Amino acid sequence: MNRLSDAAVAKIEGICERYKDEKTPLMMILSDIQNEYGYIPLEVQELVSKKTGISVAEIYGVVTFYSFFSLTPKGKYVIGCCLGTACYVKGAQQVIDKFSEILEIKPGETSKDGLFTLDALRCIGACGIAPAVTINGKVYPKMTPSQVAEVVKNYKEKEAATA
Repeated sequence: MNRLSDAAVAKIEGICERYKDEKTPLMMILSDIQNEYGYIPLEVQELVSKKTGISVAEIYGVVTFYSFFSLTPKGKYVIGCCLGTACYVKGAQQVIDKFSEILEIKPGETSKDGLFTLDALRCIGACGIAPAVTINGKVYPKMTPSQVAEVVKNYKEKEAATA
């Protein structure tokens, strides 16, 4: 989204307009933009600032504070590996390391093909099924490093079937 198209500007302005009567609209605006485009780059933050009067610094602070917002595009499949205490104790670090090895990316990065983003998450509230992994909201309980290759393979096959 390096240079915003006229259509994107209109869409973002429309999102801002939708919440103009809200007392604190920023989270709703950013959430809608994130859902629409998958990320919120600085250029979009500047446009939101111009439309709402909220400083870019405040917008940037919100975008970088909450893990569900992103400054860069995410892959089609976002893999979230919980590294909270229960998951970590039960081997989550080895699980995320295996995803990293297979996908050839580090946590916070997106694969070259744009299919996968790997995120290290703090507690996701699934301690009873630790270590837990989520992929686009689907939870994989008691994940082991030996299961990772099969999970990735299934998503790649699913992608190939729809291409």
